[in-house]
Amino acid sequence: MTKTPSELPPKPYQLVSFPKERPNLQRPVGHHKYLSDRLHGTLYLSLTVQTSLHVSTGLVVMGSDIDSKVSLIKTMVQGVDQKLSIQGSSLKGCIRSVYEAITNSTLAVVTKKYKDNNKIPQERLPCNNKENLCPASRVFGALNWQGLLDFNDANCASVGFSTGFMPSLYRPRPDENQAYFIRGKVAGRKFYYNTNKAIDKGENSGIAVQQAGREYTFITQLHFKNLLSEELGTLLIALGQDPKYPIALKVGGGKPIGMGTMTVSIDKITQPQDLKQRYSSYQVSASDELTGEKLGQFKQKHIQAAYSRLIEKPQLEELAAILRYPSDRQPPTGMY
Repeated sequence: MTKTPSELPPKPYQLVSFPKERPNLQRPVGHHKYLSDRLHGTLYLSLTVQTSLHVSTGLVVMGSDIDSKVSLIKTMVQGVDQKLSIQGSSLKGCIRSVYEAITNSTLAVVTKKYKDNNKIPQERLPCNNKENLCPASRVFGALNWQGLLDFNDANCASVGFSTGFMPSLYRPRPDENQAYFIRGKVAGRKFYYNTNKAIDKGENSGIAVQQAGREYTFITQLHFKNLLSEELGTLLIALGQDPKYPIALKVGGGKPIGMGTMTVSIDKITQPQDLKQRYSSYQVSASDELTGEKLGQFKQKHIQAAYSRLIEKPQLEELAAILRYPSDRQPPTGMY
């Protein structure tokens, strides 16, 4: 007997709507020099795992090859020091998706199927002209435009890993769910809820994966250049730095079953004090290092600029309801 939509278990995701106005496309600032009226520096980030994390390499190896007791296991990147690592490209992708959703931006990537079937609103198609870019593309990059952020790989602060057992996950079926579409067009951006734990099916029922367990910490640096105050502020909001919207990132695989929740803290921010001296002398100039109260004031200043000039408040409200952490939401049960 087929169940009605009201009888089906709730979906582990929600859509964030597109803003009503068309994106404001502008020419990016360029890489030709560090501009004196823009912001440059480095964010020193600590990312803490809140629900088990697996960022797949795409490889399955014998457990004995990585000192695991299971016979076969899906792997994460692990350095020669035996510490797990998250690729910078994975971090960039998940942070960009948040930045896109809370600004009036286009989509970064669309599937050929939806593009060919005219399912994507025309104004939300990816930017393909480097002279006319949406807010997210100007900061994160687009076709023939490198962007203004450089993401390093994030390395685990401790040696080792845990072994988890993921259930088999079904492919998305958007064509079977009318909530995906409004008048035949994609309704918004899809985000999976943060939950209070992740599902682990156990050795007899799940797929063995190499993972970072709860409270593992990863350290990385994010370099920025030529940002406007509102652009840096929006980045800080996307990293969960506004206490009004304590969102956490969703990284890696297993998002439908609650995996991949990571909270971000900024340990310090450094900014070159004198760019001219920095690049005209053999001696490196001192950096303006922000920690503690100064760091808090710096963040608040640029977050306020973001709200006044760049943030789409309705979309931020929608997204915060999905990615808010801590969360008392339970992961889904039954079919995955």
